[in-house]
Amino acid sequence: MKYLKLFENFKDIDKICTYYSIKNYTINSDGTVDVDGNVNLYNLVLKNLPLKFGRVTGYFNCSENKLTSLDGSPTTVGGHFYCSNNLLTSLEGGTKEVGDDYYCRHNKLISLDGSPTEVNGTFNCSDNQITSLENCPKSISGNFDCSNNKLTTLVGGPKEIGDYYDCSYNKLLTLEGSPKEINGHFFCSNNQLTTLEGSPSSVHSFMCSGNQLITLEGNLKEVNGSLDCGNNPIWNIYDLFGGYKEFMDSMDYNYLRGSDIVKSRFEEALQEIGKKLPKRIPGYNYI
Repeated sequence: MKYLKLFENFKDIDKICTYYSIKNYTINSDGTVDVDGNVNLYNLVLKNLPLKFGRVTGYFNCSENKLTSLDGSPTTVGGHFYCSNNLLTSLEGGTKEVGDDYYCRHNKLISLDGSPTEVNGTFNCSDNQITSLENCPKSISGNFDCSNNKLTTLVGGPKEIGDYYDCSYNKLLTLEGSPKEINGHFFCSNNQLTTLEGSPSSVHSFMCSGNQLITLEGNLKEVNGSLDCGNNPIWNIYDLFGGYKEFMDSMDYNYLRGSDIVKSRFEEALQEIGKKLPKRIPGYNYI
């Protein structure tokens, strides 16, 4: 009954629901409020949630406020759960069951403690200060976006993704911990990668530009769409062959030795596609 202490009686809860245009609600004996429909608390300069919610059948939106805590969030949300653009440092107290998307981007999160174990839509925790994916949802039916954080590893991240996976603009040194297969795009651009070790074995498209890749060696075996490894040393080799399949076929000549290229073997690989050996390859040395 602790939440009833916030109010003199249920009439106070009625007044709050009316003030925030919350309709079709039921006040439970413990003072929590179930809502058959949506709850829209967007951009109201809230520092705290005004009620303790129970079950909300529609979406719950408390984005664009000044919340430092998710205490009072619904236990279950049938639609989307939005808490982006607040001052949150933790997801503790937030919704554990969500029927669609979960957005907590643009906060001050340092971890994903308190997030749901399963999300039936997109999970977006981008633009925070997260250093670990531990306690991240393990199954995400839509997209997963953890870009613009402070991650050095993907260990602890989701193992099942329905569409794209974006871990760009972090401090990743490895792709260990990523899912084995991704049906959509995989974005790992602008990190500190030198290899694709630990990468998914199969993706639709792979974007890894803006790293320090000197090799594409790793788990990646199948790219059904495109591969973008621009702004990396390896791009200077990849671009000569003009495509992922052609580049991977050239690996049979075993010419790469880290940042060294075995000149004679590389020349054979280029002759196979009718190209001449360049005088130099930026980022590499001929041996």
